Amino acid sequence: MFLLLSAAALTYALLAGLRTLMDYDLGWQMATGRWVVQHRQIPSTDVFSYTAQGQPWIYPVGSGLIFYAAYLAGKYALLTWLGAAACVGTIAVLIWRRSALTAALAILGIPMIVLRAAPRAEMFTVVLFAAFLAVLWRQHEGGSARLWLLPLLMAAWVNLHLGFVAGLGLLGAYLMVEALEMLWPERRQAAAARLRYAWPWLMATVAVTAVNPWGAGIYRALLRQERATAAHSQSITEWASAGLNWTLASMSFSLRSPDGAFYVMLLVAAVAVFLSLWRRQLGAAMLVVGAAVLAIRHIRFQALFAEVVVLVGGAVLTAALAGRWERIRQSRLGSLAVIGLAYCVVGLACLRAADLTSNRSYLGTTNLSTFGAGLSWWFPENAAAFLERENIPGRVFNSYDEGGYLTWRLGPKYPDYIDGRALPFGPQLFERNQQLMATSPDSPEWQREADHYGINAIIVPLSRYNGVEFFPVLRQFCASRSWRPVYLDEVAGVFLRRSPQNASLIEKFDVDCAKAPLPHTVPHGSGSQAFNQWANAAALLHALGRNSEAFAATAQALGIFEGGAYVHFLRGKLLEEAGDLKDAEQEYLRSAALEVNGATWSSLGGLYHREGRWADEIEAWQRAAGLLRLPDHELLSLGYAELDAQRPRQALRAFDRSANLRTRADDNSFQAGLARGRARAWNALGDVKRAISFQEETVRLLPDSALDWLELASLYDHEQRSQDARRALDRARALPSGQKP
Repeated sequence: MFLLLSAAALTYALLAGLRTLMDYDLGWQMATGRWVVQHRQIPSTDVFSYTAQGQPWIYPVGSGLIFYAAYLAGKYALLTWLGAAACVGTIAVLIWRRSALTAALAILGIPMIVLRAAPRAEMFTVVLFAAFLAVLWRQHEGGSARLWLLPLLMAAWVNLHLGFVAGLGLLGAYLMVEALEMLWPERRQAAAARLRYAWPWLMATVAVTAVNPWGAGIYRALLRQERATAAHSQSITEWASAGLNWTLASMSFSLRSPDGAFYVMLLVAAVAVFLSLWRRQLGAAMLVVGAAVLAIRHIRFQALFAEVVVLVGGAVLTAALAGRWERIRQSRLGSLAVIGLAYCVVGLACLRAADLTSNRSYLGTTNLSTFGAGLSWWFPENAAAFLERENIPGRVFNSYDEGGYLTWRLGPKYPDYIDGRALPFGPQLFERNQQLMATSPDSPEWQREADHYGINAIIVPLSRYNGVEFFPVLRQFCASRSWRPVYLDEVAGVFLRRSPQNASLIEKFDVDCAKAPLPHTVPHGSGSQAFNQWANAAALLHALGRNSEAFAATAQALGIFEGGAYVHFLRGKLLEEAGDLKDAEQEYLRSAALEVNGATWSSLGGLYHREGRWADEIEAWQRAAGLLRLPDHELLSLGYAELDAQRPRQALRAFDRSANLRTRADDNSFQAGLARGRARAWNALGDVKRAISFQEETVRLLPDSALDWLELASLYDHEQRSQDARRALDRARALPSGQKP
């Protein structure tokens, strides 16, 4: 059984890791390796951007050197295989000389591990954390592990990724585990003996962290990185907290979707903690609980949590069942049940592996990869080639997500505006980058930014994921007086600043967004590449207002793969905009059945609102709020739906939840929406004084809304405050939409 489950786990890990490169940070890490080789020195300041040039920046360069060497040896394909090897290696370390139960848990944890073991510097933390954990837990179990491996591994780790601090955390966790063992007199002597054997190696492991180009200065860099990352955590998904609610937990019951793996592992962790406490293994319980808390606080730590559950939780569960295996095996029914369960887990691995190799998992969901080796379809390879081929002069503005790739692809000729490094840019530039991506091209903000940095060209992602939805001003750029599109495909666009020196380039390459062919080149065949071309083209055509062409593109995409959740979602949008609400609802529901996605349920909530279906609307907003990371707008809409359904108390709860999630206090429109909703809810509950207070806040935030002044006048009139009511009525009449209140 162990051999069968181990083979299934390793094969599944290999196939899960064998996917096209899509990580945003890999590019600047490869560029770091290239820079070190070319300049024969290690940078301590930014050398890649024109916005933070010379600012302090310390980052281990070992991973970048490895990635650069791999690229030189085998291009992007070898980098893909490197990521697959990291996945297989991690699982192999976790299950080596363990039990069938540990191998089964590894299969359940692979979806979490593979997400963080993609080729990027963090990949080494995933592998080395598993190695550290295996060595230390073996020392705890037997007292004679190969602890000499720890300093050697740490010497590599500190030069590969800042995640080496997780290794130090494991050393502290090991000391805690042994200290808690000493609470039991019968275990005290053995625990003390293990500590005496271990402490020289543990001290050497801590000391070896200074073996890096900056010595102890690496810790200052670590602290600066942590502060910068904390500021970005509101916008960067991997540093956000994991949502814990039933809507998300229900995903764990899907055999084909691995997205619920975190909840499955949380359940296993809870069982392991219970058994640890029952067996008086306080250290094991604390270790699993600590890993779970970190994974809940930050999505990024979920892979490490999975490793702890597989190895430590697996060891606890195996030990707890050890005395019962013989009785189970002697029972024919028990033996058949265990064998059947093992084959079910193997079958699950086979089913999910088949979905990966057939691209069903990638094309059907929000994913930037496809099965196989090479570069993801998401990256703007052709747009970057255009910039390089035509020798576009000046500096290029880029978005946060594509910055790392462009640093590698176009550097050092074109330094980047921003990339995935929290340092040296800081949160201010990160926010400004996001704001500019949503600002009119002819605005003073763009004028100032372009003048300040000498920006002559803009490259933006336009794909269906992490692309066109973050560039809502595409049509404005196409019609801009200050910028002209000179390149456009279904993945990215390039805009050139209008100036005398650019006149010839604009004349030569000017793009008419209303007529540009999309896809840029006609797709061939019926594989994943053709599907992505048609799906991306459909999203871009919709953004450009070319809806009939967009609908035709969705038909082409579904002709290749019918199970694309996003394509059905987009068809729902197109049908809703055309006024066909019935068919739009069906497309949204198909999309929701194929992939659990908050955006789909949010669109359904809006559709049900148009139809006046309050109960369905409430359910849709609740589902959307349970799936989205920051559902402040969805909760606001839920509150208004509860008001329409005459449930003011539930509305107030929704408004309170929305307010607690909102981090920006300068969004007057949103804050006014909250205040208006609360005023209506308190008025419905008969508390007119509170209603007036919130309605007064509404008109303070939006003083030009005639309807809000009318509502305030009505509330004043109810309280017999006739003078206040008259003043509010006069304000309403003075506004354009309030001439005849």
